[in-house]
Amino acid sequence: MTKATAEFDIIVYGATGYTGRLVAEHFVREYGTGPEAPKWAMAGRSLSKLEEVRDEIGAPAATPLIVADAENEAELIAMCERTRVVLTTVGPYQIHGDALVAACVKTGTDYADLCGEPAWMREQIDLHHEAAKASGARICFSSGFDSIPFDLGVLMLQEHALATRGKPAPRIRGRVRSMNGTFSGGTAASLTATMKAAATNPKIIGLLRSPFALTPGFEGPDQPSGMVPHYEEDLGKWAAPFVMAAINTKNVHRTNFLLGHRYGEDFRYDEMVLTSPGEAGKKAADAMVALLKNPFGAKPPKPGEGPTPEERESGSYDVLLVGDFSDGTSIRYGVKGRYDPGYGSTSRMIAETGMALLENSGEGGVGTPGSFLGKKLVERLESRAALTFAVES
Repeated sequence: MTKATAEFDIIVYGATGYTGRLVAEHFVREYGTGPEAPKWAMAGRSLSKLEEVRDEIGAPAATPLIVADAENEAELIAMCERTRVVLTTVGPYQIHGDALVAACVKTGTDYADLCGEPAWMREQIDLHHEAAKASGARICFSSGFDSIPFDLGVLMLQEHALATRGKPAPRIRGRVRSMNGTFSGGTAASLTATMKAAATNPKIIGLLRSPFALTPGFEGPDQPSGMVPHYEEDLGKWAAPFVMAAINTKNVHRTNFLLGHRYGEDFRYDEMVLTSPGEAGKKAADAMVALLKNPFGAKPPKPGEGPTPEERESGSYDVLLVGDFSDGTSIRYGVKGRYDPGYGSTSRMIAETGMALLENSGEGGVGTPGSFLGKKLVERLESRAALTFAVES
């Protein structure tokens, strides 16, 4: 069955989990059964749980349900053969993701996930990039809060720089101005799994430390560490380490790499959190250094757990990207999102990544939202997922 004649456009795999359920809700809420609605299905390990979630979210009774276990290669291949795109929220991916990626590559099926596990991502690049190019499968990692606002924000700033100045910014600072919400249980579980793996495999430690872990064969210039709090005069605030910088920076560099170094081979990028001016800002920045040792607190969220609908609705985030040029000038670019980043916004982002993959063809491989979809995904996120991307004065 070719992609053009597949039974389904999109399958939401992991639809009975907390985040997967939110992805399914997005398709029900945003598209319903109207003319723009994709042919989509819900998939997971348990038919009874799928039926329960389908009814609870108000999906049509005729919504197709597919049973497939993450460890069952035959079931996953059979599922992938039926669809053009698979969206998966079943993590940690280094534990549950191998067989599904392999199935998508084998069947030429597009794929998007919420992965923030760089060592596993590098493993998949090494294993599958060339095979995915041959089969036409686009394996799109990190299609949620890590790393879409940053990956696409940098891309859009650089597109503006190329259009207005004829050259990209050689240095961009990613700065989180505000973030109201929670990290997902999946993010916490992924970090825990990564740390356990690193404890037994020194190679993983090297990948975690390298900004160019996802660009095999290319090592760019030394990068700002983003680990030392400092006062940024032009912004008038203290900057502190950001827990998600370790994955976001790698994805930004992979996008640049896959786009033929559109940002330049000498491109430098880091991410930090802005606090406030003065002594209070310095104390807050210093506190964030300690927070990196235990970013999720004494009781980290568990996969399957999450905030209430009210908490998801009230969340938001605001990211500033500053492109610095050698003549001392700069471009400021803002990416803002409604809804809490870890759940409400992330579920919408991966859903619209699936829609963008569905509607825009391209070469296969293992890549990023920025490298595969770029501005086309930005347009979908602005119209369907309550994100905004804009140059700031």
